[in-house]
Amino acid sequence: MVAPQHMENKVFQVLWIAMCKIAIEMENESVSVCPVVLPGLGQNTESVFFEVSCAMQLPKSSVKLVVEVVDACDLMPKDGEGSASTFVQVDFLNQSSKTKTIPKNLNPVWNQKLVFDFDQTQNHNNHLFIEVSVYNERRPIPGRNFLGRVRIPCSNFVKRGEEVSQRFQLEKNWFFSSVKGQIGLKVYVSKQPEKKSNPNSVQENTNLDTKTLYTLPKSEPEKEISTVSLNQNFVTPSEYRVEEPIKEPFKATVETIQHIHNHKVQQQGVPFTMQGVILQSRRRNSSDPEDYNLKDMTNSQLGERWPSGGGGFGGRGWMSGERFASTFDLVEQMYYLYVRVVKAKDLPPSSITGSCDPYVEVKLGNYKGRTKHFEKKMNPEWHQVFAFSKERVQSSVLEVFVKDKEMLGRDDHLGRVVFDLNEVPTRVPPDSALAPQWYRLEDRRGQGKVRGEIMVAVWMGTQADEAFSEAWHSDASAAYGEGVFNMRSKVYVSPKLWYLRVNVIEAQDVVPNDRNRLPEVLVKVQVGNQVLKTKICSNPTTNPLWNEDLVFVVAEPFEEQLFLTVEDRVHPSKDDVLGKIGLPLGAFEKRLDHRPVHSRWFNLEKFGFGALEADRRRELKFSSRVHLRVCLEGGYHVLDESTMYISDQRPTAKQLWKQPVGILEVGILGAQGLLPMKMRDSRGSTDAYCVAKYGQKWVRTRTIFDTFNPKWNEQYTWEVYDPCTVITLGVFDNCHLGGSEKPNGTSGSGARDSRIGKVRIRLSTLEAHRIYTHSYPLLALHPHGVKKMGELQLAVRFTTLSLANMIYVYGHPLLPKMHYLHPFTVNQVDNLRYQAMNIVAVRLGRAEPPLRKEVVEYMLDVDSHMWSMRRSKANFFRIMSLLSGLFSVSRWFSDVCNWRNPMTSVLVHILFLILIWYPELILPTLFLYMFLIGLWNYRFRPRHPPNMDTKLSWAEAVNPDELDEEFDTFPTSKPHDIVRLRYDRLRSVAGRIQTVVGDIATQGERFQSLLSWRDPRATALFIVFCLCAAVVLYTTPFRVVALLGGLYYIRHPRFRSKMPSVPSNFFKRMPAQTDSLL
Repeated sequence: MVAPQHMENKVFQVLWIAMCKIAIEMENESVSVCPVVLPGLGQNTESVFFEVSCAMQLPKSSVKLVVEVVDACDLMPKDGEGSASTFVQVDFLNQSSKTKTIPKNLNPVWNQKLVFDFDQTQNHNNHLFIEVSVYNERRPIPGRNFLGRVRIPCSNFVKRGEEVSQRFQLEKNWFFSSVKGQIGLKVYVSKQPEKKSNPNSVQENTNLDTKTLYTLPKSEPEKEISTVSLNQNFVTPSEYRVEEPIKEPFKATVETIQHIHNHKVQQQGVPFTMQGVILQSRRRNSSDPEDYNLKDMTNSQLGERWPSGGGGFGGRGWMSGERFASTFDLVEQMYYLYVRVVKAKDLPPSSITGSCDPYVEVKLGNYKGRTKHFEKKMNPEWHQVFAFSKERVQSSVLEVFVKDKEMLGRDDHLGRVVFDLNEVPTRVPPDSALAPQWYRLEDRRGQGKVRGEIMVAVWMGTQADEAFSEAWHSDASAAYGEGVFNMRSKVYVSPKLWYLRVNVIEAQDVVPNDRNRLPEVLVKVQVGNQVLKTKICSNPTTNPLWNEDLVFVVAEPFEEQLFLTVEDRVHPSKDDVLGKIGLPLGAFEKRLDHRPVHSRWFNLEKFGFGALEADRRRELKFSSRVHLRVCLEGGYHVLDESTMYISDQRPTAKQLWKQPVGILEVGILGAQGLLPMKMRDSRGSTDAYCVAKYGQKWVRTRTIFDTFNPKWNEQYTWEVYDPCTVITLGVFDNCHLGGSEKPNGTSGSGARDSRIGKVRIRLSTLEAHRIYTHSYPLLALHPHGVKKMGELQLAVRFTTLSLANMIYVYGHPLLPKMHYLHPFTVNQVDNLRYQAMNIVAVRLGRAEPPLRKEVVEYMLDVDSHMWSMRRSKANFFRIMSLLSGLFSVSRWFSDVCNWRNPMTSVLVHILFLILIWYPELILPTLFLYMFLIGLWNYRFRPRHPPNMDTKLSWAEAVNPDELDEEFDTFPTSKPHDIVRLRYDRLRSVAGRIQTVVGDIATQGERFQSLLSWRDPRATALFIVFCLCAAVVLYTTPFRVVALLGGLYYIRHPRFRSKMPSVPSNFFKRMPAQTDSLL
């Protein structure tokens, strides 16, 4: 607002102030800044403006423009050392603010909010914009280097709550600038007072117009208390924020606390209530898409904590902190005190019973471990190992007590042995195990020796020790009974699976129960729970012929038998058994290639002698015989996991295996921020363990009791036979510890281990000999949406053994050759995979500790074939993403043909003429172009393995009803009205697909009708045209034809018609078979 030039005295100044006040009252709007220029006042300008502001009583604007600077990536190095010290400056309407400086980082992360005054009363059109500039701060000489900028128009502003993180490509400020990289920003308008993310950020208002005054005082920042209220089916980080600004300033630091009331924790689909769980807000909001990204573990010290110096038994490493060597270089070193209790002898008997029921109690500080007790045994043997973590030790003395268990009253002390931890030796594998020694028992008060001796070995080691997996750990004191075994780490091997092929050729002398009719015969074969049938012989006869293959999945050792029955279909719902036979699986031949095996005739045993013919049961009667060709297929790989995430491609027969091409080493470090999965003592709890599956080898870490941040630090190794494979790692909550936890309101014995999350890593995306240390988000899809259940910290290294073998593998078929010589149908592959998963789950469930069925099914993606609207959308948009490149090329070529950019069209014409004149340059140019594109993209190659993408999976914007449908059982358990609604929705989607498929079929039928004489006139015209075209093309050189055709196609729009072309009109008039559809 500018004052007239004639205001030279006080009268006009007062009049001008009154006019401004009246205008504002008439507008009745909130004005935040009203600069007034009063010429001729000199030094009194500020005082006059203050009088104007007081008279007008301008209210302070509460609308703020917030620019959240998230991060940047792949910036241009500018400090001469291959790096840059970066900061971001944001300019908006003469207001300028900048972030803190991140030193020596080309991929900086700020996560800093910059707040600006924003007047909504003004018309912010597209000519106004925010300018975001990235600079390198020069040191020691002050200055800065330009790294790029982004301009965001005001029309792109959104309200608070609608903002999303956007990535912008950095632009040049002039032609010769050297700029690359991207910056991540969030821009939104907020009516609430914003709290700056970093108090050290510099924010200043610059006055570019010396005649414009900004004298509004800065508002005091207000403290906030964020209260989180959750009422969901799963314990999650805060999703709903309720912010209440408190006007009174606080001097103490206010800590954000999550109050979780009436929390519902889902245990395999059945919720139960969690009350009173209070967690500190150490996690970010799980709904933030940035929280789903992979994170680098910059603070991990892998390898350095495993020195290469020698070790031995003479070191006193426990109390002195001495370190020793190990091959576990991908995990952090964890110290344990191991106590192996072997046996005892010559124990004193009880004065009352005359016998002894001994057991051993190992005590270290507040931790106690007990062996099992033996009844009436003077020389017991235990062979048990106890492990005490160094982090939990609060004593320098280890006590080993031998006690006599009493039925009533306290147990009697038979003696003890005391060890000073300063004298405990250290052991480093692969050194031999420390030999146990005999120790004389002494009185519990240490006043002398007593009768009896105990054999004990005590040493200090790490998780690399062989006793680690079998030891009782001090942090597992709450588990008892079978729960102690369920906490141990274990390595499993999948059973060796075979395909059993039963070729049913024919049968002879089949006698039906009703002699007055010819039988309609079929053969039913059963192996375990798998049942398959042949088709009914086409002609009723006593000598039927089928020649059908029935394929089953069996596992070594072969425990089942093959049962075959010949049946007669007497009624659609009734089959009479005419004969049967049982054959052991081990009697069949094993085939390694496609050569056929010998067929055999088998006599069928008569089925059913009748209840009144007991005397005839001893007779050996045969009703017919059957001709079979049965073999165990060793040339196939039995698929027990999805082909998209396959981890092993070797055939069953070991004779066909190739040499390994590499070694995969995985260090399972730990997890962070896990969510409570069950109730224990009226509070949320999680007992987490991790399972990794690659090839036939499964590994399971030990269970860490009652913690949301477990540390495993266990390292495992696999041989790699093909780099184009995937390792799968899953985190689960152990519900079989025998403790007080009762998920689902039932006892722990009937519970199922809960899924927490899963991670997949494809080996072909890893660089050789490089250690990847990342924190992977554990994302799980639940009926109420996608949730981040925590983070899994891994260290992965893939080592290649031979470059020649690696090159050979990339040119080798993905599966064994039998999959291509005698392939299975799609339905066979799905059915056989399901049977293989069941067999693997049953066999691994027999181990100790068992790898339970729900764990195996989750790791093998048992439900990947089920219908899901979400997956269908994700796959559709994947196809559209692939086709988008073709659409872009077609649009670009259309612009060239329409001369939208004359320079580009001229260059395309020149390139076309060159390729026509030198056609031998077409293929070399194409391949050279792809080579250059590959070299250019090398700079932007991924630096870390891919992880679960919620956007690609279409999990963020999914409809709740679609999620409910995805988690529905099969067959459905929903009410009829919901099923009808979903059926109608599926019909509408299928109708659109039906229309598209029909249009494609119509175009194909029109093409066929060109020569089918369905339309005699059109076919006659087409064959005459073909004759003329043949004569012209025969007499005209191909270069001329290609030149004329190309120039005609990309001709100038002045020579084009907006009407369809003659060939298009002719083709669309061709008849199709749509006329014959009902």
